[in-house]
Amino acid sequence: MFAAIEAGRRGRRVLVIDHAKAAGEKIRISGGGRCNFTNLGIAPDRFLSQNPRFALSALKRFTQWDFIARMDAAGIGWHEKTLGQLFCDGSARAVVDMLLRDMERAGVTLWLGCALGAVRRLGAGFEVETARGPVRAESVVVATGGKSIPKMGATGFGYQVAESFGLPLVETRPGLVPLTFAAQELEWMVPLAGVALQARVSCGRVGFDEAVLFTHRGLSGPAVLQISSYWREGDAIGLDLAAGRDVGAVLRGAKKEQGRAMLRTALGRIVPDKLARHLEAVSGITSTLAEISGAELDRVAGLLRDWRLMPVGSEGYRTAEVTLGGVDTGALDGRTMMARGVEGLYFVGEVVDVTGWLGGYNFQWAWSSGWAAGQVA
Repeated sequence: MFAAIEAGRRGRRVLVIDHAKAAGEKIRISGGGRCNFTNLGIAPDRFLSQNPRFALSALKRFTQWDFIARMDAAGIGWHEKTLGQLFCDGSARAVVDMLLRDMERAGVTLWLGCALGAVRRLGAGFEVETARGPVRAESVVVATGGKSIPKMGATGFGYQVAESFGLPLVETRPGLVPLTFAAQELEWMVPLAGVALQARVSCGRVGFDEAVLFTHRGLSGPAVLQISSYWREGDAIGLDLAAGRDVGAVLRGAKKEQGRAMLRTALGRIVPDKLARHLEAVSGITSTLAEISGAELDRVAGLLRDWRLMPVGSEGYRTAEVTLGGVDTGALDGRTMMARGVEGLYFVGEVVDVTGWLGGYNFQWAWSSGWAAGQVA
């Protein structure tokens, strides 16, 4: 939609073809219906790619401030929620309406509920098979997204188009997705379902300080979704349940003040009660605080600071917010988003091997890459 607006404003005759019944459905459902449309902290290190610098050109040429200016011009109220994340004051539908209105003003034609077939070279341009018959065009912009949330109509169509023109792909997998665990872990996790707390979740050298939520399948919440993009099968994740707090001091203070209490009482000062009881069981300590040695308290403090867990998988594309991988950036021009060696063929947004953090980064990549292609397509 954004690429179409930019191309239409240049006087190009533009047709947008979407197999969905309504335009911008992922916009409409995002951010709890309020659309986390960008982030104040856009930077290349917040995007995953085999070449993270690829996104730099588009992100610098059409910035978060440029999109904010369009929101302001459209009279759409917004606010910063946390960590630079910007949301609509009202419904996300306002963003969809803005894009549809801008498309109409730019003379863009929109076909909804129209299935797509093969995309082929035809002379100096292209022919696209559609349910309404073949369409010929000088340029084709592939803005199909990834495989995430198939119930919203997501497919791998864009990757098929890339492969048909000989473009390489980076292996795709679900990103920003809850992590799942084996049966033995679920035995104790399921009773904790619904428990949430602030924590630091890490995998390797990467970590995120946000909320963690226990579920019937494993772990979710913003910190877990973030780390899922870096996690691989066979990796452990670490949970620091008391980031920024001196756990040892808290436990020693509880021992001094409530010597007859059990360990779970002291742990309850740091984490929710249900989790405190589980951590007491994990520690193997059954005595009162007064009977626990300083060394044992240090061991428990170490457990809270770096609790190692081994996910076995994720909930997959069904709930993943994004798809990692995609069209190899080495096959694209970072300034125009055009496929190298295929004049007139462009790939933008999530279909490309550029994936942002949770918090508006992927929307900004959509706006920026769509803008870049729209200047030249």
